[in-house]
Amino acid sequence: QVQLVESGGGLVQPGGSLRLSCAASGRIFSIYDMAWYRQAPGKRRELVAGITSGGTTNYVDSVKERFTISRDNAKNTVYLQMNSLKPEDTAVYYCKTHLGSWGQGTQVIVSS
Repeated sequence: QVQLVESGGGLVQPGGSLRLSCAASGRIFSIYDMAWYRQAPGKRRELVAGITSGGTTNYVDSVKERFTISRDNAKNTVYLQMNSLKPEDTAVYYCKTHLGSWGQGTQVIVSS
């Protein structure tokens, strides 16, 4: 079973940027479809962005034009570049494979 470890979260002011990373174990990372989810306090976990093994991406409407998902198969890592952050982006961010493995999450707080 693949293991996922997220990093890169933190406290940032509105309008700022963060880049999240998700490192995966295993030698077949390149065949996984990957996704970033987030869960804000008191809310359901939601899909933020996804990227297929072939590099096709999709985004929830609220982050389009601000967030970019990418992957580096040589490093077994998927990234989420987050720009123009808003307070409503505050959440724990998780990565996930299409096979159902989850990471432990990384906290993002957007506040002045």
